[in-house]
Amino acid sequence: MKTFIQITEVWVPNRNRDALEFHSGLYGPHQSFRLASERMHFGIDEGLPGKAWASRHPIVLKDLQHSYFLRSRQAQEAGLSCAIALPVFAGEHLLAVLVMFCAQDDESAGAVEVWHNAEDKGLELTLEDGYYGILDGFEFAARHTRFPRASGLPGIVWDSNLPLIVSDLGHNKRFLRRDDARTAGLCTGLGLPSPYLPGHTYVVSFLSALGTPIARRFEIWVPSQEHGGLRLHSAHCDNDRQLPERLGDITIERGLGALGRAWFTGIPTITEHLDEDRSPNARAAADFGLTSMVSIPILNDGTTSAVVGLYL
Repeated sequence: MKTFIQITEVWVPNRNRDALEFHSGLYGPHQSFRLASERMHFGIDEGLPGKAWASRHPIVLKDLQHSYFLRSRQAQEAGLSCAIALPVFAGEHLLAVLVMFCAQDDESAGAVEVWHNAEDKGLELTLEDGYYGILDGFEFAARHTRFPRASGLPGIVWDSNLPLIVSDLGHNKRFLRRDDARTAGLCTGLGLPSPYLPGHTYVVSFLSALGTPIARRFEIWVPSQEHGGLRLHSAHCDNDRQLPERLGDITIERGLGALGRAWFTGIPTITEHLDEDRSPNARAAADFGLTSMVSIPILNDGTTSAVVGLYL
């Protein structure tokens, strides 16, 4: 079973902080795309990573062939259909830009959305942009939907400023578009806040289908003062329904494994070999046959409030 996310890469400012340079990536069979990426640099507002840097908010790019995207030939050869760039800021300082590339064909489904509210223009989130592939009906519904605070997946993320996993989208009352999700075959949603542009709220939604999930496993971890480490907030795996119970007593120390490093540095962390990661969550995933993951820190006022683990 393939995942909707095919390639993940992390870009960080260089020593002079005048360009982004390659930090790490997860490419699977698309090694020619890795070779092209490793040689590149992006100035502010240049290419997809540079535009996310300049704008301070997530950007969905639906056209990798006829746009400002600078690796169009390699993207076409890899069969990539869209990309989303997520910047991570600590105050005014950019820490990294995470870019995820998705692939989709006529037999698979998935969606990536960016919702936006400007505090001086309204009290609802509206769709900034999104990629829906073959889900034309679901896209139409999304473009005519608004979310007040604490309503629906994007509104709940807005209200809590924390990531959120929603399962069984077609029947879950927290997912307001459940009828459309059921028709589209979407089953799992992940919402991520992006609180890095003052005066604006951005929420990214990943909507996953059973046959081509966004990721094979989702985990959200939050710092615990009581336990002195990261503790599990929520988790979902279609093939391991007991996952939350099995991870419930685990504490991830600062700096330990991909999750602990993302917490400590504020930089998204990629692990290509989970069997070499010493953290207990990684060992549990490796025992279940999973091989790689990306850890995404969520920062508020320069402090990491949550770390999201996506197992690919």
